[in-house]
Amino acid sequence: MSIVIAILIFSFIVLFHEFGHFLLAKLNGIQVNEFCLGFGPTLIGFTRGGTKYSLKLLPFGGACMMEGEDAESQDPHAFMNKSVWARISVVFAGPFFNFILAFLGAFLLMCFAGYDEPVISGVSEGYAAAEAGLQKGDEIIKINNKRIHFFREVSVYSAMHAGETVEITYERGGKRYQTTLVPTYDEEDQRYYYGVLASARTKGNVLDNAVHAVYEVKYWIVTTLQGLRMLFTGGASLNDLSGPVGIVKGMGDVYEESLANDGYFYVFLNMLNWLVLLSANLGIMNLLPLPALDGGRLVFLIIEAIRRKRVDPEKEGMVHLAGIVLLMLLMVVVMFNDIRKLFI
Repeated sequence: MSIVIAILIFSFIVLFHEFGHFLLAKLNGIQVNEFCLGFGPTLIGFTRGGTKYSLKLLPFGGACMMEGEDAESQDPHAFMNKSVWARISVVFAGPFFNFILAFLGAFLLMCFAGYDEPVISGVSEGYAAAEAGLQKGDEIIKINNKRIHFFREVSVYSAMHAGETVEITYERGGKRYQTTLVPTYDEEDQRYYYGVLASARTKGNVLDNAVHAVYEVKYWIVTTLQGLRMLFTGGASLNDLSGPVGIVKGMGDVYEESLANDGYFYVFLNMLNWLVLLSANLGIMNLLPLPALDGGRLVFLIIEAIRRKRVDPEKEGMVHLAGIVLLMLLMVVVMFNDIRKLFI
């Protein structure tokens, strides 16, 4: 059951991404030949307004197939026959809709479970926070120059900047103060800690939840970008990446643990959290300026807008084809790594 739920969530995220392309294509008068859920042979379908809507055999994601998207077409409603700005809006809409979905999921999560304010519930003796005089009730505002909105950002910052001395800006009694923390190394956990303890989650009003939903999406975007930076700077390796197999396993593990220990309501909350994480992640990954991804297509469209002349379609196609081959190879490596982890 957990695997089915994981697949359905992942498919919904991809379908919502494709719906962004679909909606902007329709608004710009671009002919959409087919909008489908899943891949493979068509199980059921119908045609309306010149577009075929179908359900495929394999319910993994979906697709928005536009006339003239990857081939020449004389149809005035073809993708390539529209203005460059119309095409930019269509391509950008997919990742943007992922951010919209992440916001909606985060908003629901805030309404049901609240958010983790960066308010200290206590300090651990022998650690930097206690030595610096931080107290229960202090609200952490900044770590160095980074604005803090959630308590978990404190732990993430500590992990990303292991061992670094930091300047903390905190608020107490309506006034702001600054202090310096030298993180303490824990031999047992083999990591550095500031020694601050989290408080209970806070439930706000509708406006508070909406604002913190924006912060939540920003948090996952920044976390994704930091992960990519670590991948390229040597702070992480390909072994740390997870593909569909690893994601489904991770979601399945969380589902089983939540169901066993907390019940269906917490299963719902944890799956909602996965939806936010994955949707924001997919939005960022698709905006990377890599061939075959939406970001790669946007690069060519922006060049066209600046030059006021279309890039040679044959050369662009070759670049995207090379990108697809490289992405497929990366997916094979990541999938092999995911499968290997199952047996470790």
